[in-house]
Amino acid sequence: MLAASFVVSCSRGKTSSGKPDSRGELVPKESKSSFVAQRPYGMVAIPGGSFVMGLADVDFSGTPEKAPLKTVTVSSFFMDETEVTNSEYRLFVNYVRDSIARTLLAEAAGDAASEEGIGRYAYLAKKAGENTTAYQKFLESQGDRGGYTDAKKLDWKTPLYWKTSQYPDEKYAEVLESMYIAPDRRINNERLLDNGKLMYSYQWEDIASAVKDKNRGVQYLKKESIAVYPDTTVWVKDFNYAYNEPLFDRYFWHKAYKDYPVVGVTWDQARAFCDYKTKAKRDYVKSGKKRGESPMKFRLPTEAEWEYAARGGMENATYPWGGPYLTDDRGCYLANFKPKRGNYIEDEKKGTYPYTAPVKTFHKNGFGLYNMAGNVSEWTESPYSNSTYQFSSTLNPYLSNQAYREPRKTVRGGSWKDVGYVLMTGYRDWERKDSARSYIGFRTIQDVPAGSARLRRSSK
Repeated sequence: MLAASFVVSCSRGKTSSGKPDSRGELVPKESKSSFVAQRPYGMVAIPGGSFVMGLADVDFSGTPEKAPLKTVTVSSFFMDETEVTNSEYRLFVNYVRDSIARTLLAEAAGDAASEEGIGRYAYLAKKAGENTTAYQKFLESQGDRGGYTDAKKLDWKTPLYWKTSQYPDEKYAEVLESMYIAPDRRINNERLLDNGKLMYSYQWEDIASAVKDKNRGVQYLKKESIAVYPDTTVWVKDFNYAYNEPLFDRYFWHKAYKDYPVVGVTWDQARAFCDYKTKAKRDYVKSGKKRGESPMKFRLPTEAEWEYAARGGMENATYPWGGPYLTDDRGCYLANFKPKRGNYIEDEKKGTYPYTAPVKTFHKNGFGLYNMAGNVSEWTESPYSNSTYQFSSTLNPYLSNQAYREPRKTVRGGSWKDVGYVLMTGYRDWERKDSARSYIGFRTIQDVPAGSARLRRSSK
């Protein structure tokens, strides 16, 4: 006997009959129009293609095993046109701060939902009352199952008050004060948030291990809880014999540095930011404010994707602008790096960037990407190994089974403290994933479905 099962699509809001539709034939009901990938805000489209990966020029370091030449192909993707800035990363930090505060307030409010005091911050399910849905009642009956459910949705419409003069009641004050550094630990009695409590929790699936074991299940879910505040002490730790205290005090939060690349972020923190960025977009789509399918996730670029994007569409480009020189025809430097021994300033007339520079200070490359060389080095998703190029695939090369376990991660691009050679598109370097540096930042990418008819240039 031959058993055949037919799966047919159903319209939104209706149940499926489980039977073939038009005259007994299988006719998909999806729209016949082609899918067009929408470019996210602040990103540029990188069309897929092939290129020669590795150092195209002489490897002056005498270690060719770090970057041998190899032809590879990468698929299309969207990429941030700049490094993630301090202002963008602060949105992440503030979201974590507010979500923790709202959760603490909701737990303290309990069932006492009201229009006044701390009761205003109760979970939405508590506020629903008689309007509670059947699904919410079911979740309530199951109790706390150790994960997030609709029964614990926060009310983000109710404003938070951080000024002590605006606290609505004593219970509210007690909850919010628990997020600040205890009085006996304060310096000069300065009331500051305890940044060590700003933890972002999320989970992801170890697909490589699941496929290897020919199995799927919760045992392959990796739960992460990451402290998201950047390490501002890197400006002092990285340079013990330099006066960098002003950057330690102000670089991350002062508005003067809002358009500068965020630094002091570990590889794990960069990945947590990608998850938050994905969550923010998916929550927006689910809210119904903009119709559409769930967006592709944001992530760090692989080493091959990063190098392909850095070349800007040029074959064997020594630098993102082509090369082989570090200056243009007027003698102006084309990136933020250390041009001479002891001289960290590229423009002697302006002399304004001895450290990092605003993310759009220098010219963009052929793909429209800024600072793919210099300013700050950038984390990639890929693990680092001298023999990576030898055994990785020639199609979208990536070592997925080692990416999470390998403590050494590849960083690319060179930084403000490096000499010109490190800025070459094929140059490789690494750092431990739990390390934060004053010269390492990151940018994110988003996959583009292979079936896209074309890449939409605007997100509007």
